[in-house]
Amino acid sequence: MDEKTKKQHQIQIELDEQVGQGEYANLTIASHSQAEFILDFIRVAPGLKKAKVKSRIIMAPTHLKTLLNILQDNVKKYESKFGEIKTQAPKGMTQSPFKMPDDILPN
Repeated sequence: MDEKTKKQHQIQIELDEQVGQGEYANLTIASHSQAEFILDFIRVAPGLKKAKVKSRIIMAPTHLKTLLNILQDNVKKYESKFGEIKTQAPKGMTQSPFKMPDDILPN
């Protein structure tokens, strides 16, 4: 791809101040249909029996797979620089350690 073509494909991305502050989440629930994946990002506070979804991202399967590849690449780079990321869940566990109501469990 020549330089002219590259410049035509560049996208200017804006990050407004409020979105730039970010939102902390310590629980993610993923579900899907044939057409889309839904990622709910939740902040769970100790001792509380209720938590709110802070952000919901809905993605096409191809975009989610691209995100998965990006995340895997970033985790690999992070771990090569800072060491292995330890998780609390047993290896291979994909379900939340929290008891969720049946109507919101991932597919």
